[in-house]
Amino acid sequence: MSPSMEQPLLLSTAGRELVGILHRPSGPAQAGVVVLVGGPQYRVGSHRQFVLLARALSRLGIAVLRFDYAGMGDSDGSAPSFERVDPEIRAAVDTLLSACPEIETVCLWGLCDAASSALMYAPGDPRVNRLVLLNPWVRTSEGQAQAYIENYYGKRLRNPRTWRKFSRDPAALLRAAASWVRNFAKAQHGARNGGGFLAKMLAGAQAYRGRTLVLLSGRDLVATEFELLLSRAEPWRIAFSGERVRTAKLENASHTFARAEWRDWVTDHTARFLLDGAAPGR
Repeated sequence: MSPSMEQPLLLSTAGRELVGILHRPSGPAQAGVVVLVGGPQYRVGSHRQFVLLARALSRLGIAVLRFDYAGMGDSDGSAPSFERVDPEIRAAVDTLLSACPEIETVCLWGLCDAASSALMYAPGDPRVNRLVLLNPWVRTSEGQAQAYIENYYGKRLRNPRTWRKFSRDPAALLRAAASWVRNFAKAQHGARNGGGFLAKMLAGAQAYRGRTLVLLSGRDLVATEFELLLSRAEPWRIAFSGERVRTAKLENASHTFARAEWRDWVTDHTARFLLDGAAPGR
């Protein structure tokens, strides 16, 4: 692998300065990635995930920019919600391409609600021709209840220890049954592909003409909710099908791919997605 360089820099947007780190390959960049941060965290990521990803990709010839949103980490301002980070994402893409003008393949990489932000932003910026979406956030109370039913109750009822517990404590069976009924009722209420940010995500998926890689964890309610949404809502299923979308799932992985072998799996899939036939076609 080739060596790489890490360069601190400032991104400017709406009068604010955002702090970022550019991981620059030793030679011309074959592709570029902007890592978007999900949830209330900063540019390092859970268990240093974003740092390790950026270093691994840059050694393979891919430039990577990771940065703090306004109000997070070392950046100025007040933190926006994941639905209102378009100015920050645009500033990051501007900065990446200014630093590495040779880049033609530009990718937004995001986990959880950062994946949702990427999907809502990408159709409005023709420079972005790749998306890597890890466990996209599509949570509604109905979706959470349905995922809980399928991911939790199903496993418990297949476990002999559960039935031994119920035989010793009949009240536990009644409590479990009442909980199932509540979640079942909630799961049946409301349209799964309703308004708000889900409508924006669906519109983004339908309008986007670049290539998308979806990476899912097998032991994660967020990933389960996303899979259920695709299975139950035809517009979502259509939007995430076709030759421009690839999906891979790591069965035992946690939401943040916390183990080294799981992080390596994510890095490998990301690198191959960006470097295999890296022409930027939409």
